[in-house]
Amino acid sequence: MRTPIDPATPLRSRSLRFLLVATVGGFSGYALLLPVVPLWAVAGGAGETAAGATNAVFMLVTVLTQLAMPWALTRIDVRGLFAAGTVLIGAPTPLYALSSELWMLLAVSALRGVGFGLLTVTGSALVAELVPVAQRGRAAGLYGLAIGLPNVVLLPAGVWLSEHIGFAPLFWGAGVLPVVAAASVLGIAQVHVGAPEHGERPTGMVALLPWWVVMVVVTASAGGLTAFVSMAIDPTLASLALLAFGGAGMIGRWAAGRLGDRFGQRGVLAPSIIIGAVGFALLAVAAWLSGPVALVGAALFGLGFGAVQNTTLVLMLERVDSGSASTAWNIAFDGGQGLGAIGFGALISGLGFSPTFALAAALILASRFVMGLRVRL
Repeated sequence: MRTPIDPATPLRSRSLRFLLVATVGGFSGYALLLPVVPLWAVAGGAGETAAGATNAVFMLVTVLTQLAMPWALTRIDVRGLFAAGTVLIGAPTPLYALSSELWMLLAVSALRGVGFGLLTVTGSALVAELVPVAQRGRAAGLYGLAIGLPNVVLLPAGVWLSEHIGFAPLFWGAGVLPVVAAASVLGIAQVHVGAPEHGERPTGMVALLPWWVVMVVVTASAGGLTAFVSMAIDPTLASLALLAFGGAGMIGRWAAGRLGDRFGQRGVLAPSIIIGAVGFALLAVAAWLSGPVALVGAALFGLGFGAVQNTTLVLMLERVDSGSASTAWNIAFDGGQGLGAIGFGALISGLGFSPTFALAAALILASRFVMGLRVRL
């Protein structure tokens, strides 16, 4: 149902503007190094499996930290946790330059994982608290742009910079940027994690199950795409497809924020899932026949994926307090990425690329029907 949209832009909020600046800085430190640390490990003599463990440990510690966040957010100032997370993404980073031995890389990655866990949960919780409910979708969309821009620009830039300026200067740059950005927290108003709207009492994580399942399924597909698309199609075409996927994802989050505030989040989520499923089906065709259809498929999937991210977050915020909603959403995102990489690998070894991608498209479409479930304690 169409509802009047609040004419005020969320960007009128000084606190939100400072939050977005800090978010860009924090995620820049993350995106620059995600592909670089494994390269540094290989340069130090580690095998590919051991090198991959650096990012695996980073994400494992991230999820473990996120699990503790509902407890922490009720006891510690959310701005302080956000600042601590942003600093921890950056401050340990120059330690990578001291040694490329695996134990050092894993230790530093674990410290940075704590920071990323703090940053991701507190960032989306602050978005919910810094703007009126009627502007929440658009604010979440802007937050998605602040996250997406570093990922689109700096993921490929990190590898290029490591080759042209060297690893040590890159580690220092990726470390300083989030630490400086953390100062933006001084411009963010003090807030408290709020209760659900409409006078509802928090019903626990189980109330979020439909949206959580949708988020896990779609994010797992994204994790599989980023891990295996360069093996499924021509590498040059795969690079363009990933660029299209990332750029469309930002547009999807921003557009879903505006449409969700006007038409309701549920009305946006259903077509977003369908668009994502169609996009992944086209990727299955591309893996079978090859050709530029991969670009169309990646763009459509990115558009749907971005919109699903925004709408599921706002729907979760409508059901429970912002700390619990943010925690559940971020665990679905980070856990789903890892699940997708592992699951796709297992399926591809038995079925091949095109059937695996087609199965993923079917699962995305099937998640549309989970939306109708009503989960009660």
